[in-house]
Amino acid sequence: MLSHVCDLFPSPAKRNDRPIIGVLAQEVSVPKANQVSYIAASYVKTLEAAGARVVPVMINQTPEEYKKLFNSINGVLFPGGSANITSSGYQRAAKTFYELAIEANERGDYFPVWGTCLGYEQLAVLTSGKNLLSITDTTGVALPLNFLHEAKDSRIFRGFPAELLEDLALEPLTANVHQWSVTVSTHNTNKELNNFYKVVSTNTDGTTEFVSTVEAYDYPIYGTQWHPEKNAFEWRKPYIPHSPSAIKTSFYIADFFVNEAKKSFHRFESEEEESKALIYNYNPVHADSTRVFEQIYFF
Repeated sequence: MLSHVCDLFPSPAKRNDRPIIGVLAQEVSVPKANQVSYIAASYVKTLEAAGARVVPVMINQTPEEYKKLFNSINGVLFPGGSANITSSGYQRAAKTFYELAIEANERGDYFPVWGTCLGYEQLAVLTSGKNLLSITDTTGVALPLNFLHEAKDSRIFRGFPAELLEDLALEPLTANVHQWSVTVSTHNTNKELNNFYKVVSTNTDGTTEFVSTVEAYDYPIYGTQWHPEKNAFEWRKPYIPHSPSAIKTSFYIADFFVNEAKKSFHRFESEEEESKALIYNYNPVHADSTRVFEQIYFF
């Protein structure tokens, strides 16, 4: 296992100021013509607001296509949603990119991975090799973060202003929209998870304490059970916080991950290939009232 990964990789003085991040699509629950998979636009907007461009990572592509895309982009985000994390196009793509990221980072090729909600759950399954999730009463609630002692030295949060960290610890600034969680007891007793991820924060549904923020010890791999992207860009649910500190949280998280992507020097083989891959080639639609998202990209 690679140790002290962040110290081994290029210094901030040598960075890629044109990062492109892949966002993984997932199956539409009721597919229609030309609407087989989707990405919520809030993930795209969040990354773009922090200075990255986005490429959609389509489901059900070949390993060769995924490897070529991996070598062209500078990081990947596994979004929240409802895809099956043991058998789906989302799962298979995530597994491929996770394994490619592990291999790349071990040979000194920096490549960050982020998982949000379902994406973090997917990371937990990929790392442990099994589904260890437990049901929690967290399908629509904003919560403060219970920071562990290690949080002050965490890569994710060490660039946050002290007053924002204090607000995150005291105010319900993180939107939780999940039925499943990795409990703290499960994490601590599973060798694969406990050795791979540092738990940075936890939460509780009043009965069960669960993991809410992690970062890998030896790789630039990160996960939140909560949704940083919702605070600034989703408006349909009353539990989504929109206070000044909630909005700042969205952007400090995005700024952190985009800066991680700037440490990657992958690139497309040509400007033409890059242009064809970017999400600018697709138009988000204003979702109907049955959806939880304001805007959605369909593929």
